[in-house]
Amino acid sequence: MAPTISKDETRAMFASALSEMYRREVPQYGTLLELVSDINNRNPCANGVTSSAPLQRQPRIEVERHGAIRLGKPEELATMRRLFAIMGMYPVGYYDLTVAGLPVHATSFRPISHASLSKNPFRVFTSLLRLDMVSEKGGLRARAKEILDQRQIFTPRCLELLEELESKGSYPREKAEELLQEALETFRWHKSTTVDKDTYQALQAAHPLVADVVCFRGPHINHLTPRVVDIEAAQIEMQKRGLNAKDRIEGPPVMKWPILLRQTSFLALEERITFSDGTHQADGKHKARFGEIEQRGMALTPKGRRLYDELMGRFHRSSNDLQRQTGPDPRSSDDILREIFKGFPDDLDTLRREELAYFRYHVQTPPANSNNRNLEALIDAGTIQVEPITYEDFLPISAAGIFCSNLGSMCATSKAANSDRTAFEQALGCTVQSEFEVYGAIQKQSIDECWEILKCTN
Repeated sequence: MAPTISKDETRAMFASALSEMYRREVPQYGTLLELVSDINNRNPCANGVTSSAPLQRQPRIEVERHGAIRLGKPEELATMRRLFAIMGMYPVGYYDLTVAGLPVHATSFRPISHASLSKNPFRVFTSLLRLDMVSEKGGLRARAKEILDQRQIFTPRCLELLEELESKGSYPREKAEELLQEALETFRWHKSTTVDKDTYQALQAAHPLVADVVCFRGPHINHLTPRVVDIEAAQIEMQKRGLNAKDRIEGPPVMKWPILLRQTSFLALEERITFSDGTHQADGKHKARFGEIEQRGMALTPKGRRLYDELMGRFHRSSNDLQRQTGPDPRSSDDILREIFKGFPDDLDTLRREELAYFRYHVQTPPANSNNRNLEALIDAGTIQVEPITYEDFLPISAAGIFCSNLGSMCATSKAANSDRTAFEQALGCTVQSEFEVYGAIQKQSIDECWEILKCTN
């Protein structure tokens, strides 16, 4: 019998192959990996935040990545869902980026069980262009649709293998490896556009992101993000190593117990591209691909997320007020952020007892004989220990902040559109899962496992 591999192994293989390909295409990404590894392997006390170590330093962290791609039409999204399902990655969360003037909506394809996340937490933030946000002036929207309708971003062999393997729970290794090699072609950078220079410039003028989605053979991966335990150190180190880092870190402030997601990046590269109208070629430049670093904290419950959103909204209003001031103000935006987030509890016991965050529970020292099913009493006695569940998803405003830093001022000139989750899910071919339900299921499963273990010891 031919050797087989699981969905988790397939995902790990693809994440590794994609990282190697991207490192060859974008040498600065290699620099990013080196500095992140250096920081992650420093003395655990180096960043002065020792209590959050269990959340930050996990065996998976050295291989952890998230990527991002931008698709152009519904059929591409539906096929991408099928491809990622082969790797044990499923759509979680709906992200409406039109609120930041970006003509896309998105989901995150990722593993959903604790066991799969522990093996390899690879995730891909996948956006779909909203053609209804492309200008109709001069027939531009119709032209964009015509271009997209003519392209096929998957190789014929990729589609054949996908059809063959998608109904199976594990795969012949040889077939899985072949599928992944074919899939890499979809994510590869192609410096030649599929349109002439005039069409490219017209779409670029409409929005840089529209040109990036429409004018190329496929959805080249635009960043691949490693996870770091100390993002402040990473921000400084990027500048030391000559990377053009953005001016501030997106997301919540530094906390003793990190929450959600903090991100920074080096700015997008200017890459030479070639236009073609069938008779001649002309050189140009395109900005899309950049390097991002993330620090992940704990996942918040709906109650915790409401408090986070309330505080972040207050911060944005205060920052806008600060920018409108005519006189000097000694406070920086980071000062304001830290002050406002004093309203968010920063000790583990409060976060858990007030149900602001999700936790996994596990039996540490089973008692000799006990029928006690009081969770709090067992935690106080040290019988059950708790650990925060890592946030595996994304923050739309932070993502938009990274995008806008790399796309330039065009973000601010686009108007928000009505959210259209229904259309996105129709294109996807299924509903997206709620991140809260996924975290809640992991938490509940861990408690159920505790009861099962304790029952066996009685």
